[in-house]
Amino acid sequence: MPKSPKIKWAKEPQVHDYPAAASYLSLIYPPKATKKLVKKLRHASMVEYHAKDVFRASELALLGAKSYHVKKVRVKILAGQKLSPILLVRDEANGKVVIADGYHRMCGVYSFDEDAMLPCKIV
Repeated sequence: MPKSPKIKWAKEPQVHDYPAAASYLSLIYPPKATKKLVKKLRHASMVEYHAKDVFRASELALLGAKSYHVKKVRVKILAGQKLSPILLVRDEANGKVVIADGYHRMCGVYSFDEDAMLPCKIV
């Protein structure tokens, strides 16, 4: 069985991840709630979860390695480039986690190792 590549992570999400999260969250939540969630994400501490747990908690379909954006993530991983941590929101009303930013990164990492730890900010 081939060894999975070492997945490298940046210490903090990239600046552009927060507007991307706001764009996605604005489809789900009203503007004031979206703004408040993104502000909380900016100030949240980093934590880690297994890729398989984030996948299960999100209740999303897993994109395969043939997906264009997942391919891009896989190329970055193989090249040893650092990935940006994932931004998560607890949707308590529906009992799941919303991946506000980082869905393709989670799928790319999962394609190599479902037990890999994902650095995240979660609110």
